[in-house]
Amino acid sequence: MQIVADENIPLLDEFFSAFGPIARHPGRGIDRAALGDAEVLLVRSVTRVDRALLEGSRVRFVGTCTIGTDHLDLDYFAEAGIAWSSAPGCNARGVVDYVLGCLLALAETTGRPLAGLRYGVLGAGQVGGRLVQVLRGLGWPVLVCDPPRQAAEGGDFVDLATILHECDVISLHTPLDAGTRHLLGAEQLRALRPGAWLINASRGPVVDNAALKAHLSAGADLQVALDVWEGEPLADPELAALCRIATPHIAGYSLDGKLRGTAQIYRAYCAAMGLEERVRLADLLPPAWLEAMALHAGASPEWALASLCRAVYDPRRDDADFRRSLVGDAAQRKAAFDALRKHYPYRREIDGLRVRLDGEAPRLAELVRALGCELS
Repeated sequence: MQIVADENIPLLDEFFSAFGPIARHPGRGIDRAALGDAEVLLVRSVTRVDRALLEGSRVRFVGTCTIGTDHLDLDYFAEAGIAWSSAPGCNARGVVDYVLGCLLALAETTGRPLAGLRYGVLGAGQVGGRLVQVLRGLGWPVLVCDPPRQAAEGGDFVDLATILHECDVISLHTPLDAGTRHLLGAEQLRALRPGAWLINASRGPVVDNAALKAHLSAGADLQVALDVWEGEPLADPELAALCRIATPHIAGYSLDGKLRGTAQIYRAYCAAMGLEERVRLADLLPPAWLEAMALHAGASPEWALASLCRAVYDPRRDDADFRRSLVGDAAQRKAAFDALRKHYPYRREIDGLRVRLDGEAPRLAELVRALGCELS
């Protein structure tokens, strides 16, 4: 059996070499010729997998090591009898860490305390749901808009207009489909509260980038953090210059998340083929560079929050790297965007951090648990 895979998928040999030879290709370069006689195709979000790519091929299993599936033609898979799997939740914690890092950076820039803001989360699936849990665990008020979940479950959800009018911070975590494309356009942007913060770590077209650039260029009182862009890998340098934080679609690029995605696809493949699982992710995870921290009981919660989060991840590094890449012509910027993702530096997740409290500190203990750290 032959396997074709995106070269940026980690642990390919460890999980898949026992099944057959693996041909690695840049994700954007996987075409019909690259497939050859492959029966298994493993991708990330940059490869469009549809009838044009697969018709007439021998591919019978497609795995995407990502949460999103908007790059997969699932209707064609069903028609052609092709088994498939995504990796739901694999990078959810990494995205939550990214949002927390953006919040800390925006608070530092504006001087507004995070505890005094009202938060709105659009999309409460694997990522948004975990973000809501963390924010509420920190004691912050959160409104949630998720029409599909509201229709299926009822519960305490609000509509988009309420989020836009009442929230100081709006974080986007919706999938990309016909209903969410340009979910935030010119009208919705005008409805935001003065001084609002907007964070998009879902998909670029969820926000109308042209409308956002026009809104910011007109002097809107709005702080923006964008990790995703319309037209990727060609991001708009003018829009990036107007954003407080700009990064190259790496919000979920923690090492844990990427390895977890490969493991989930491996398990899905074994299930689809009726094979026994012989490889465990726990045996392959490298040790974290920072395993533990100690906090004195007298530490302020605000300082502790910033110290714990930034010790593990700070998006300002990625912002600086991305801004340096926004030079040259379109071809050079596209190449730089993909290079930043391909050579992304080591990064772990905060819920792998052990925290020791020296003394009795109920508020700090609550904060540590809310972040998902292990309290020792």
